[in-house]
Amino acid sequence: MSKKHSNRRTEYIRYFIALSLFFVFGCSNTKYLPEGELLYTGGSVTVKDSVIKKKERKELEKELEGLLRPKPNKGFLGLRPKLWFYNIAGEPKKQKGFRYWLRTKVGEPPVLFSKVDLDYNASVLRNFTENRGYFKTRVSADSTAKNKRATAEYTVIPKEQYIIKSVTFPDDSLAMSRIIGRSSRRSLLKVGKPYDLDVIKAERERIDARLKEKGYYYFNPDYILAQVDSTKGDHEVKVRLVIKPDTPPKALTAYKINKIIVYPNFSISKDSLKYAKEDVVQYKDFTIIDTADTFKPRVFDRAIYFKKGDLYNRKDHNLTLNRFVNLGTFSFVKNEFKPSDSLPKTLDSYYYLTLLPKKFIRVEVLGKTNSASYTGTEVNVNWNNRNLFRGAELLTVSVFGGADFQLSGANNGKNIYKIGTETSLTWPRFIVPFFHVEGSSEYVPRTKATVRYEYQNRTQLYALNSFKASYGYLWKENVRKEHQLNLMDITYVSPNHVTAEYLADAEKDESLKKVIEKQLIFGPTYTYTYTNTMQKRKKNTFYFSGEADLAGNVTGLITGANVKKNDTIKIFDVPFSQYAKFRGDFRHYLKLGKESQLASRVILGVGIPYGNSGALPTSKQFVVGGTNSIRAFRARSIGPGSYLNTETENNYLPDQSGDLKLEFSTEYRAKLFSIVKGAAFIDAGNIWLMNKDPDKPGAEISKDFMKEIAVGAGVGLRFDVSFFILRTDLAFPLRKPYLPDGQRWVIKDIDFGSGLWRKENLILNIAIGYPF
Repeated sequence: MSKKHSNRRTEYIRYFIALSLFFVFGCSNTKYLPEGELLYTGGSVTVKDSVIKKKERKELEKELEGLLRPKPNKGFLGLRPKLWFYNIAGEPKKQKGFRYWLRTKVGEPPVLFSKVDLDYNASVLRNFTENRGYFKTRVSADSTAKNKRATAEYTVIPKEQYIIKSVTFPDDSLAMSRIIGRSSRRSLLKVGKPYDLDVIKAERERIDARLKEKGYYYFNPDYILAQVDSTKGDHEVKVRLVIKPDTPPKALTAYKINKIIVYPNFSISKDSLKYAKEDVVQYKDFTIIDTADTFKPRVFDRAIYFKKGDLYNRKDHNLTLNRFVNLGTFSFVKNEFKPSDSLPKTLDSYYYLTLLPKKFIRVEVLGKTNSASYTGTEVNVNWNNRNLFRGAELLTVSVFGGADFQLSGANNGKNIYKIGTETSLTWPRFIVPFFHVEGSSEYVPRTKATVRYEYQNRTQLYALNSFKASYGYLWKENVRKEHQLNLMDITYVSPNHVTAEYLADAEKDESLKKVIEKQLIFGPTYTYTYTNTMQKRKKNTFYFSGEADLAGNVTGLITGANVKKNDTIKIFDVPFSQYAKFRGDFRHYLKLGKESQLASRVILGVGIPYGNSGALPTSKQFVVGGTNSIRAFRARSIGPGSYLNTETENNYLPDQSGDLKLEFSTEYRAKLFSIVKGAAFIDAGNIWLMNKDPDKPGAEISKDFMKEIAVGAGVGLRFDVSFFILRTDLAFPLRKPYLPDGQRWVIKDIDFGSGLWRKENLILNIAIGYPF
């Protein structure tokens, strides 16, 4: 058969498949409809007006179409697979089993045209446009039926939009009216802007929030009346805000704080408000009724922002509640304000706090697989003791163990086993010698001390003993900004049980020798994190994490250490590391639809060894490749630069690392059906050395570093079962940096039909969670 006929046959097959899908998902859906019913396939809105600009008209049409009810069955390229699954499943005989799951979880019942109320939708569209200032809008509705399907068409004819001519605020003698007047420059109602009922509602809420900061605890937005006059002017309105005459007197009164009473042992299930006289502790402005003597009084002094005599304000109200929650010792926090019996215009503040269990155990099982590297599992058992010293401290003692099994190379049993323990103590405050520091945000600042030991055994190669200790601070400015500063971060690594075969390979590769050298690393580290990804309605959201790691700088300066002059300083017979390392991780999420987004990430890293070190410690160097990096390549297998390290004589792949890192990923994510989501991605990047290494030609950074970028692509599935996400990614390389210049793009070599190509290039990654 000629190539021309072969291509034509392929096209015929494609058309046949497309038509078959259309018939299966489309035509077959209507045959299941009840007698006389039509399948509702959606509604459309047309705005007819010569005054409104085309762009604004299209935006208004889009908003109005979003108000139509009911919504039609979800479709994909004109097809409705969810409805098809519902139909083929049939009526299940019992509420369990595959048929029940297919119909109720995967499928979707038909949306019938008989459920569409054209008049109701028309009134909704009319109200919406008039609330936007298009007064006296006319709306008409019609429908079209064909082949057992029906659509609804709405025509909206708005008049010219009304503009705000003037805004007047309360001008009576009330004290709150003067407060409202002084805040008028922050008003959301602007002269010259279109009339919008939603903006008026938001302005009432803004005024209420302002009054809440000035003591008006009992006030609410409903006590503000917006009087709108559209009788004068050409399509203009005058807006006048007034306090309703029937507003209760207590809503017009500013209150101060009188008594502050705390119940730290409150129980929802039983009467816990009974107490003896000796249970009452008076501390500063607080009355603490701690029947079990659970806390030191200063815990509440740090958490409660109110002081006796303060004017009530919502900011301190919310800050106090959030601080109690963030202490991590209470499962339930309730606050109540009551008018004082002893002083007029004052409130007594009550805090009811229910304790979490003091001691608890948490078990964590973590696992991930990379078909080109290792698969393994780690188990963590954490014992926790809350409120250890009656100051809301948290003591955590962990024991962990895990194993990673090599799946690439010759797999001669060179697996990794690790076991260890970690102890940490966290205080809910800054502990700074000679100073008293208080955080001012709703989040409790913390001081944390950690000690960790880990034994790692890489069978038939070597074992490592790692000791780590750190002391530092964690604090959040707000929900978006977080800081972590470790004043001291110490790591000591000592090898043992190094095998002869590894020593033989290490003599030929300096990077292998560095892995089994003793390491002593100490110095401050700082991490800053910013994110607004929790704002689900935003189209563009961001995440940024910046890290700074400065090791041995002061010690190196004092001792004058200089490795270039063979003047290496040792502590306990181990050369200490001296370097400056910086890393930035920037992510952008573009919301494309309700169930789809484009996620992108850029990572930049640089480590500069100097003074007492000629290179970064192996544990601090950058790596690329693997499940959360460039997924088309084995973990830690790329670079540095164009350097290629093949398997050693003993048949294992050594890890590659570098002093510089550049990595980029972009991924399209969309929901397919039920719990299944799909993705298509491209990853790119590499690592480089700062200094030339004669044993690694092409590894150092140069002006042509962009020619050494590795590129991979692939597709994946994510199974989202709410409490965790199972991810599968199938990736393959597009550009291999270790090939000769001019031959690195390998797109033309892609051949999914070739078993040899698939074996050498297809990489299956299985992991928990998203890569970024």
